[in-house]
Amino acid sequence: MTIRPTLSLLLPALVAGLLPACSKEGKPDAKPTASAAPAVSAAPSAPTRPALGAFAKLPERGAGADLGPAERVKLGRMLYFDARLSKNHDVSCNSCHDLARYGVDGEKTSPGHKKQRGGRNSPTVYNAALHFRQFWDGRAADVEEQATGPVMNPVEMAMPDEKRVVDTLSSMPEYVELFAKSFPGEKAPITLKNAGRAIGAFERLLVTPSRFDAYVGGRDDALSPAEVKGLVTFISSGCTACHNGAAIGGGSYQKLGLVKPWPDAKDEGREQVTKQASDRQMFKVPSLRNIDKTAPYFHDGSVASLETAVKLMAHHQLGRELSDADVASVVTFLKALTGELPKELITAPELPKSTAKTPKPDPR
Repeated sequence: MTIRPTLSLLLPALVAGLLPACSKEGKPDAKPTASAAPAVSAAPSAPTRPALGAFAKLPERGAGADLGPAERVKLGRMLYFDARLSKNHDVSCNSCHDLARYGVDGEKTSPGHKKQRGGRNSPTVYNAALHFRQFWDGRAADVEEQATGPVMNPVEMAMPDEKRVVDTLSSMPEYVELFAKSFPGEKAPITLKNAGRAIGAFERLLVTPSRFDAYVGGRDDALSPAEVKGLVTFISSGCTACHNGAAIGGGSYQKLGLVKPWPDAKDEGREQVTKQASDRQMFKVPSLRNIDKTAPYFHDGSVASLETAVKLMAHHQLGRELSDADVASVVTFLKALTGELPKELITAPELPKSTAKTPKPDPR
C-alpha cells in the first residue's frame, strides 16, 4: 500500500523552505552567514584505484642473461641493422622489426628473401626479452636463440649455412675486433651463436616504460579518469588471466578460441613444435605494450583494428560480448600502454665497410 503524505505534514517543511535565514532571536540576519554562501560544485573525485596485483612495472632491461662487456651491446646493435646477415644483403632484423615503428613493419606477414612471405605476423621486438619464450609457437627459449632463427630461415634471411655467416663477419676487421672484445677468451669468437648473443644483449635494452608504469608505481594522476575506467573494465572482463606481469602478456601459452572456436583456424600453432594434439592452436600470449602502434594483430596479422581485436578476444577467449562503449573504454586504457622509445639506441649505426673478402649478394 502506498502512503501519501498529508498536507498537514508537508506544510511545515514548505514554510521552512521559504523562510529566510533567521538569527537565534527569530529575526532575519542582516548579513548572510557562511552557511548561506552559494554552493560551489566539488571537483570530480579521482576514480577508485583498482587492484593492480596482476601487473608489474617494467624493469630497466630484460632480465635473464648477462649483457657481457659494453662492446657486446654495440656489436649487437650493428648486427641488428646489418643486411649482410642475409643471403642477398637486403634483409636485416630491422627490416621486419623496425625500431622506429615500435618494432614492427605494419605488414600482415613480412617479406623476406626474394620477397617470400612466411605464414605468421612479425611481432614487436620491444620488451620481448621479458617474455618466457620466443616466437608465436615458443620454439626459442630467449631473444639470443630467437635472433639466429631468421638468419638461417630460407624464407627470411636465407643464409645457406653458418659458414657463410662466419665468412661474412670475418671479412670485416671492425667486426673481428668487436667479436674478440665481446667474447673475451674464446679462440673463435665469431660464430652464429655469438652473433645471436650479441643481438640479444642489445634487445634486452629495448624496453618502453609508459605512464602505466608510473600509475602502477603509485602515481594516481599518471592515468586519466577515462584510462582508469578502461583499466577497470579490462580487469573486470577477465583480460588479466592472460595479459599480466610487466609485459602485460608474453608469460604463457593460450588456445586461440578457448571458449568459442576461432574462425578459419588453419595454423596448428605450438603443435608444430611439440607434435602434441593438445597443443593445437596454442600460441604464446602477446604483450599488450605499445599495442596501439603494432597493428595488424594476431599470429596471422588478420585484424587491422584494435577495437575489433578487443571484441574478438572477449568473444572467443572469454565468452563475453562487450558493448561498443566497453570496447572503446578498454582501448582508451590500452593506448596508455604506449611507451617511450629508447631513441639513443635505435638510430641506425655506422656499419663496417665490406671488403674484397666479403661474400657478394646472392639473389638465388
